[in-house]
Amino acid sequence: MTREHQLEDEARRLLTSWLDNPRFRVTSKAKGGPDFEVDLGKTRLLVEVKAIFNAASVGAAAKQMKAYATAMGHHAIPVVATLFMGEAGRRLCADAGVCWFDLSGNADIVAPGLRILIEGKPNKFVRRGRPSSAFAPKSARIARHLLIEPRRWFRQQELAREVGLDDGFTSKIVRRLEHDALIERDRVGAIRVRDPDLMLDAWAEIYSFEKHSIVRGHVTARSSEDLLRRLAKVFQRNKLRHAATGLAAAWLQTAFAGFRIVTLFVVSKPDALLLKEAGFREEPEGANAWLVVPNEEGVFDGSKEVEGIACVHPVQTYVDLLGHPERAREAATELRSRLLKWRS
Repeated sequence: MTREHQLEDEARRLLTSWLDNPRFRVTSKAKGGPDFEVDLGKTRLLVEVKAIFNAASVGAAAKQMKAYATAMGHHAIPVVATLFMGEAGRRLCADAGVCWFDLSGNADIVAPGLRILIEGKPNKFVRRGRPSSAFAPKSARIARHLLIEPRRWFRQQELAREVGLDDGFTSKIVRRLEHDALIERDRVGAIRVRDPDLMLDAWAEIYSFEKHSIVRGHVTARSSEDLLRRLAKVFQRNKLRHAATGLAAAWLQTAFAGFRIVTLFVVSKPDALLLKEAGFREEPEGANAWLVVPNEEGVFDGSKEVEGIACVHPVQTYVDLLGHPERAREAATELRSRLLKWRS
């Protein structure tokens, strides 16, 4: 049996364990059609099984199933099944109005007379070693640049030059993005991001703020804003490249909510004299300042001054917020709705 048939069999086995005498029908795989259907009497589940469970694959499947179900009528319920449904994939399915379940045992399926909600099952399909990704720290320069200018068409050599990568490496990452249906080409071969929301979700699913080198400390200040401006002023005076991110950047960019922790990317860790000048002392417990040496300098791409303080681009702010405490998730939602309004 092929891997695809094995996954479809496992998907049917799971549904059988949850449903009362389901009647399965394997389809002929018409264009855009599901892998199989489940007859529930008055309604029918249209199930598409995806072996690749990144956000790009799940998002594309959700759109495909939604369109197919709409064409079939209100009795059809679109469902995406995969190995493990991550947070980005769940959000994409919710946005598309599509049900889902994974072969790890989690599910969110709603149909007339039916509700299946299972959460908390761990990923049974964790890969060993470092998976290949177009969003590894260096590789992500390309996705970031495409998201900063989502409507622009880039020639590949032009893109490589602007992000500071060689042509061979750029070609490799572009091929991966194309394979994941995250970019599109025009008639002369120039590329641009196909669906910026999907690209951002795919990157956010892989990105980990904790993989940067974070120095947590405390600075005595009247307020968080005073602390932010003091650190920025000291670094600017000493010509240390820096840019605010996280809640501090979100506050500057959207004026959403207050913040306690000031987070600044710095190109290198400040020496002892500079830290003393800034009044910074390392103190992980109760820290109100995070100085972050990035694992890749591409985080500074698209940085601009906002109210006299250097800030990373809102795209970078968004993925960084997902790794922050306090009201970071709310701030990320606000930032996306106001500054990354690609859907509208």
